[in-house]
Amino acid sequence: MYHTWMRYFTPSPVHHRLGLVCLGVGLQHGTLPTVGPRTLDHHVAVVVSAGAGWYRAADGRRATVTAPALLWLTPGVPHHYGADPGTGWDEAFVDFAGPATTTYTELGYIEPDRPVVPLSDAAPARAAISRIARAARPGNPLLEVETGAAVHELLVALRRARADTHTDGDPVLAALARDACRPLTVADHAARHGMTAAELRTAVRRAAGCSPKDYLLTVRLGRAKELLAATDLPVAAVARRVGYDDPAYFSRLFTRRVGTAPIRFREQQGRSVHGGWSDRVPDPEHPPTILPGSV
Repeated sequence: MYHTWMRYFTPSPVHHRLGLVCLGVGLQHGTLPTVGPRTLDHHVAVVVSAGAGWYRAADGRRATVTAPALLWLTPGVPHHYGADPGTGWDEAFVDFAGPATTTYTELGYIEPDRPVVPLSDAAPARAAISRIARAARPGNPLLEVETGAAVHELLVALRRARADTHTDGDPVLAALARDACRPLTVADHAARHGMTAAELRTAVRRAAGCSPKDYLLTVRLGRAKELLAATDLPVAAVARRVGYDDPAYFSRLFTRRVGTAPIRFREQQGRSVHGGWSDRVPDPEHPPTILPGSV
């Protein structure tokens, strides 16, 4: 026996221009019927939160699926899968499409070459899917935008829940961020971790979806923006603080990547803060109390 609930949507061309749309959502459990063999023209994320089963790829190889796990069904790729006929499984699925899927794939959030992904915890992904299910109520005027936004949230939750992801963040990325403004080459960073440059590139690409050079640049520019916005340091001093001895090169790089010159960015965003900004991230659920007369 099994139980199935599902809804399907047809977003308008205007909603497709948002970049990512939800095409359907379903919640199922029990000894479900086998799916496929079939080929789809859109993406589906199948989250298995309990039970076990199998997945057969286009080349005929069969993989065991043990919860918690994720099945990636990607456009144009034949697939065939099913729950164990003795135990069944508990699954939730989301169909989605849009040009943003290309970027999510490039960043490593969607993995066409890895159709079965072990998860450390299915709860956050199930929570995102539950929001899509609740948005599917009849007459919801925000349906397409609300469900599309939840797909973005689902992709982030699935990326964070991969079993090979560190719960406290990736230690390599944390170390790179800590040392980003030091005068170190990518090879230097790799050596500090006992890696070759190629191994570091692979690790960063898998964790952050970009090269070590791009990741270090992102951290440096983020710090430069903070210094420009919150201090009165000259641009040359900001450049040195974030690892660039040549202020002219820093200004050109900043302008090219940010879209505006450092001086212009300061004019737009400057908020001089005595003592600088805090590095402590506030708790949004328990914001600090602002006492009368304190501002």
